[in-house]
Amino acid sequence: MSRRMLLLAISLLIVGCFSFPALAQDELVIGLILIGPRNDHGWSQAHYEGALYVEENLPGTSVLVFESLNTADAPETTLLDVVTEMVDQGAKLILTTSDAFEEDTLVVAQAFPDITFINVSGDDALTGEAPENLGNVMGQMEWGKLIAGCAAGLQTQTGKIGYLGPLINHETLRLASSSYLGARYCYEEYKGGDPEDLEFTVTWIGFWFNIPGVTLDPNEVANNFFDSGVDVVISGIDTTEAITVAAQRASQGEAVWAIPYDYVDACALGEDVCLGTPYFRWGPAYLEIARSVMEGTWEQSWDWLSPDWSDINNPDTSHVGYIMGNGLTEENAELLQDFIDMLAEFATNPMTPENEFGIKHIALWEGPLNLQDGTELAPPGQFVDPLDIWYLPQLLEGMIGPSQSE
Repeated sequence: MSRRMLLLAISLLIVGCFSFPALAQDELVIGLILIGPRNDHGWSQAHYEGALYVEENLPGTSVLVFESLNTADAPETTLLDVVTEMVDQGAKLILTTSDAFEEDTLVVAQAFPDITFINVSGDDALTGEAPENLGNVMGQMEWGKLIAGCAAGLQTQTGKIGYLGPLINHETLRLASSSYLGARYCYEEYKGGDPEDLEFTVTWIGFWFNIPGVTLDPNEVANNFFDSGVDVVISGIDTTEAITVAAQRASQGEAVWAIPYDYVDACALGEDVCLGTPYFRWGPAYLEIARSVMEGTWEQSWDWLSPDWSDINNPDTSHVGYIMGNGLTEENAELLQDFIDMLAEFATNPMTPENEFGIKHIALWEGPLNLQDGTELAPPGQFVDPLDIWYLPQLLEGMIGPSQSE
């Protein structure tokens, strides 16, 4: 059976046909498991502040935090160890905040059927592999990466853009490719450049952040980009090396810029070189999940959540946002806002088609588009189905860099 047929067959699952029976409760202990430190100015800090948002907005909730659960910082600790301790301390909702935890979350959720589990960025609830007490949530960062790519395409003076990637999987391929589409569009439509002359190079370090001796050093990768003539680096990793290296080089008189990732305040590490930050707001989603668990109404679902297009930076309603950076020229900031307005019009237009799961098509993901090996992804005038973007198997044609791990 093809993936498409499988997904069609389980469409009722997506709308929540499974219910996890639970009693309403006055207090809720939430376990938050982070892959990095809570103050990384990136992915993990965004989740940590999202959990604090729940404490602030839902009386009776409290959060237990385990940070830096990874093979470098906690090599002897397993997800089962952490979950067992949290459950012993009263946790009824466990948030595992990385795709690196997806497989183990599936196993641990089966071991604790009375606990609600949410794995971030996974899709076991979509594919039907998840037990009834496990759901998934992810923000539609594809929109944020389109904006990031546009900012890079507007600002570049050399026509060379670097993408600092983590590891290679469906998520990272689609986010890097979204950045490319945004860069290509704005380089051509706003700057009048030839998109065939735009160089967009992806270098993967091997994990979400630097692990000495295991991954490439993201500081070295960023410096290599700038040494090669790249003048804008877009970050796809959990941490801040792109913006810090750009700030260091700019302090020596170089005309270079960066676009960090994940966290709303990431530009603070290099305000003058920052072209903006695409970031996640986990608070609204976590609040809704926690409230439903407290009320005993939680149902399993796979949620791929879009920005609030009435205000993508509304902290109470938008799951994905973009903060403009001081590194943008005034003209480019105006052009970037025009691009964001165009995305909003596309996303909210009643004529924009949806797939069978009610997910709107994503702007610029329209044919003619080919994968990196030349395989047709979409013919002229046809939108790429959002789930085909979710499961993107390669980078897009025109991008430089590997689509598979060696």
